[in-house]
Amino acid sequence: MVNFETSQALKRLPDQFFATLIDKLNVYKERGYDTLNLGQGNPDQPTPSHIVESLKDAAENPEYHMYPPFHGFEFFKEAISEFYKKEYDVEIDPKTEVAIMPGSKTGLVELSQCFLDPGDIALVPDPGYPDYWSGIEMVGAEMKPMPLLSENEFLPDYDMIDKESWEKAKLMFLNYPNNPTGAVADAEFFERTIQEAEKHEVCVVHDFAYGAIGFDGQKPLSFMQMEGAKDVGVEVYTMSKTYNMAGWRVAFAVGNPSVIKALELIQDHYFCSIFGGLQKASATALLSSQQCVTELADTYERRRDLLVSGLEEAGYHVEPCKGSFFAWLRVPEGYTSQSFADDLLEETGLFVAPGVGFGASGEGYVRIGLNNSEETLKDAVSRFRDFKEKR
Repeated sequence: MVNFETSQALKRLPDQFFATLIDKLNVYKERGYDTLNLGQGNPDQPTPSHIVESLKDAAENPEYHMYPPFHGFEFFKEAISEFYKKEYDVEIDPKTEVAIMPGSKTGLVELSQCFLDPGDIALVPDPGYPDYWSGIEMVGAEMKPMPLLSENEFLPDYDMIDKESWEKAKLMFLNYPNNPTGAVADAEFFERTIQEAEKHEVCVVHDFAYGAIGFDGQKPLSFMQMEGAKDVGVEVYTMSKTYNMAGWRVAFAVGNPSVIKALELIQDHYFCSIFGGLQKASATALLSSQQCVTELADTYERRRDLLVSGLEEAGYHVEPCKGSFFAWLRVPEGYTSQSFADDLLEETGLFVAPGVGFGASGEGYVRIGLNNSEETLKDAVSRFRDFKEKR
């Protein structure tokens, strides 16, 4: 049996953080542990029924049984444009400013392949979504971490980026509401971002995965709402979180036409768009009443309030969670993020994501998902309390 050697590109890839996490959880399940999975960001609610029905109807349409247009159906791009106008009062040209993608993870990796060469720099949030790293490593580019610190409300400080890094930077990844910290960005920050991007000719990629999930009466800002945003970058939106469609693998990018053109070019070589029925159901989701989205955000807010108040009462410190479906918990004194996660799992069955897995600045924290029922979260709080009382 020949053991074929992989390419250097594959060898450069980092370990897949989330796959490694789940492998670890499964070991404890096999040992018979009573585990609670708080480590993943997998929506636990079903896709709204009107979206499912739309897919069922579309599946019977023979037009969708053939290859779809390479760049997607026009009706879906028009729905995306209408959605951005309705939700954010942003004009999006469906012909030149929309790219359809099989999941946002795919697009985020592809963007590095589109715009980075060996020796180029990508500015990445630290902590941040680990899959930003994958595309950067694939092309042999370099990462310049932008620390997200509590004292700066988990926003990067552009004044801390050195001149050489700005000169070599081609891409900047941002993500608000933020995974893993739960922070949100304001207009002043986005305006500064546009100024820096224009000055240094850096393409901004705003990952808006949690755009529908804001708390305390505050709707998260779209980067596209800022004047000049289209001049310097794109926003990546996924159906996964807004409509509980994680398994459907539908996403899109909107914004700068040159970036959209590059995305569609690379996807011409990878895919023939996505199943037309998925596009039809996704258009239904975007154009229908958004009451289901409001109710989902309210559900996550109730869960956040229950979890955070319970943990604070038990003596833990949780950073302010203003959006997304994650809580960012500071580990007790004497622990690293990894040792705290390991001891929690070993002693209580609680499975959380160690912050260091999201970057060096994630050290000292663990990420807790709100993707569980209130009863499950009450159980989790009880286990956290028991763990602390035994110390």
